[in-house]
Amino acid sequence: MALDLAKKHTVSVTDLSQDSLNRVKRKCDDLTTRQLDVRDRKKLQNLIKQHDLVINAVPGYLGFETLRSIIEAGMNVIDIAFFPENALELDALAKEHKVTAIVDCGVAPGMDNVILGHYNESMKLTDFECLVGGLPKVKKWPFCYKAPFSPMDVIEEYTRPARYVEHGETVVREPLTDCEYVDFDQVGTLEAFNSDGLRSIIYTMPHIPNMKEKTLRYPGHVEYIKVLKESGFFETEEIEVNGKLVSPLDFTSKMLFKEWKLGETEEELTVMRVTLRGENNRGEKEEVVYHLYDEYDWETQTSSMARTTGYTATAAANLFLEGLFSETGVFPPELVGRNKGCFDYFMNYLKERDIHYVKSSRMLE
Repeated sequence: MALDLAKKHTVSVTDLSQDSLNRVKRKCDDLTTRQLDVRDRKKLQNLIKQHDLVINAVPGYLGFETLRSIIEAGMNVIDIAFFPENALELDALAKEHKVTAIVDCGVAPGMDNVILGHYNESMKLTDFECLVGGLPKVKKWPFCYKAPFSPMDVIEEYTRPARYVEHGETVVREPLTDCEYVDFDQVGTLEAFNSDGLRSIIYTMPHIPNMKEKTLRYPGHVEYIKVLKESGFFETEEIEVNGKLVSPLDFTSKMLFKEWKLGETEEELTVMRVTLRGENNRGEKEEVVYHLYDEYDWETQTSSMARTTGYTATAAANLFLEGLFSETGVFPPELVGRNKGCFDYFMNYLKERDIHYVKSSRMLE
């Protein structure tokens, strides 16, 4: 995100880790770097007030309070922290401080919301489904998985109750349930399972009777995760081991970090299928599908997940900085994508970076 924005803007990067700052500085000397603990609210607010726009990209467990601090400082913000709390709870605060906050700006949540918001304006939607996953190209037993971010944030997907909407009612299920095999061109068969990816659209699109999001992994992954989960490896309550208190989750995250850590030049891919069904403006029943397949970019040495997620956020940043969206309050992407100009901007911005959402449609009986 910082490298992409630095092409047109003066960019400062903050992080708790000096090593991380040194790495990004080596990639682009034009960046200004500052060591910062975002939990120090005063220091955070003093620093960001020197800028025009903030991108909040901290780990999920820090996200909500960091976003609150940014809004209270009166700063416009693009958020990609994917915290478990409901960002819409900060809408009144953002309006009070005359702040524009565009949240959940990734691939999913993110671009699937943008697509949903766009078609909600022209169709009477009855169904929305998003299947999405980031995967290594080379499968390594036992997990066949690599993460470009913290294992703790991945584990959050496996432990947070999954919400979906069925016949107009919100249903809460355990994550990793309702597994099904789904075929994808260029990838093959993947397994899809319930995860809590609907987030804001449960509140912003309550008129759509059926909505679901599922995470994709290579077949077999879910079974291994369920074994860890059922054995207590994701529990947060500390246990005593040789006279020391240890959190099973902290231990598991530490152990999985090496197993799941994505190498800097390790090839991986992102696959997503967004399906919308409903009645179009001609009164016909129609199904619209958007397909995404993206791979590691050797030219820029950027992971697919970083590209598909990060460039959505930088698209939102440039959209705001160019004055194409200026409403105050908290806006998840579906409320931005309902504006055709904004929808087209996202699509064109990503296309320029060789990220292609391929559309297909068919009439239903």
